[in-house]
Amino acid sequence: MRVDSTLPLMVKGYPWLSELRRRQGGGPVRTRLLGRPALVLRGPGMVGFFYDERHARRSGALPGPVLDTLFGRGAVHTLDGPAHRARKALFLAQLTDPARVGELTARVSAEFRETFGRLRGSEVTLFDEGALVLARAVADWVGLPGHGAAETERLARDCVAMVDGFATPGPRHFRARRARARQEALLSRAVARAREAGTKPAGEGAPAGRRGRGGPARTPFEAVVAHREADGTPLDPRTAAVELLNIVRPTVAITWFATFAAHAMRDAPKLRRRLADDDPAGLALSFAHEVRRFYPFVPFVGALAPDDLVVAGEAVPRDTMLLLDVYGQNHDPALWDEPFRFVPDRFLGADPRPDTLIPQGGGPREGHRCPGEDITIAVLSALSRELARLDFAVPAQDLRIPLHRIPTRPRDGFRLEVPR
Repeated sequence: MRVDSTLPLMVKGYPWLSELRRRQGGGPVRTRLLGRPALVLRGPGMVGFFYDERHARRSGALPGPVLDTLFGRGAVHTLDGPAHRARKALFLAQLTDPARVGELTARVSAEFRETFGRLRGSEVTLFDEGALVLARAVADWVGLPGHGAAETERLARDCVAMVDGFATPGPRHFRARRARARQEALLSRAVARAREAGTKPAGEGAPAGRRGRGGPARTPFEAVVAHREADGTPLDPRTAAVELLNIVRPTVAITWFATFAAHAMRDAPKLRRRLADDDPAGLALSFAHEVRRFYPFVPFVGALAPDDLVVAGEAVPRDTMLLLDVYGQNHDPALWDEPFRFVPDRFLGADPRPDTLIPQGGGPREGHRCPGEDITIAVLSALSRELARLDFAVPAQDLRIPLHRIPTRPRDGFRLEVPR
């Protein structure tokens, strides 16, 4: 029996799977994780395999501690088949429409300029202020009721805590659990009040994300309140709260990428000037792709084998854990020239292949690929331009990014001085 790798994962962090792969000589790698046999997959061909529902089951795949911190019980991430497709349609209608994405991106940019305009003459931590900027913008965009300044600040801290504590035992994990419980309770009550006040559920057969007489929902909050499942039933208030957080939380989590973007600019003044001038056109988009590729965020994503399978000639028993090596693939020298150099120009003039660049997973949108990827790319591109144009200095601090910590970030959160 193979030795369980849970402890080595917790100790080594992001490089764990790549080290395991080197020791086993490449190809699909076998190990054990959380007491279950596991197979590690990497490469474009394996991305297609992993996101094919015939080969991977999400129900039962996510451990309880991850559900109780990051995703929530009953979330879309835990569903398969028709139930998943009906719930996913709700997210796709809200998070991939170009007009909606553009509206949220504009709100984030405006909030960034207003916030950092107020902070002139002070030293701030970009990671913390970025979370507040994103929380204010997304709470307004989603239409969360009753979110004044204090409630939105609490929302920002709680969303950060949920992400920061999902992959670790100890205090960070318990903060994440408390944060999720608090926000689920608040949003459950908001959903119940909205229904009591007369927000009508969608009519039978109405598309997800539509309400009333068939017109589009005015806000994502209304769309979640109105959503009906594949069997025609509305979401219970707690599950509705879970899915609202699965719109808000990943948007606030863009503060990790924005902080990494500033980190990348710190020692590259020429690149920063090019970004500020958006020269060449499309550089901000390429820069955003490279931030998501180069800097570590998601180490891997998991599923379960629904039946006995054969993967690359190897027998894989039913219920084996399948791990798609996100960090390893995004730094694989077989896929990327100089993968440990930050080179945003590598994406100029060419969109990355969805089975090659997988910082938020892969596969088709209708499957289990992250539905908020369009928002992440658009918002990060806009924030990268805003940061490049912001007059700031970087005081002495610890900007190391520890790879054993999941999720990681610069140790001091990237403090910056904004002159008057």
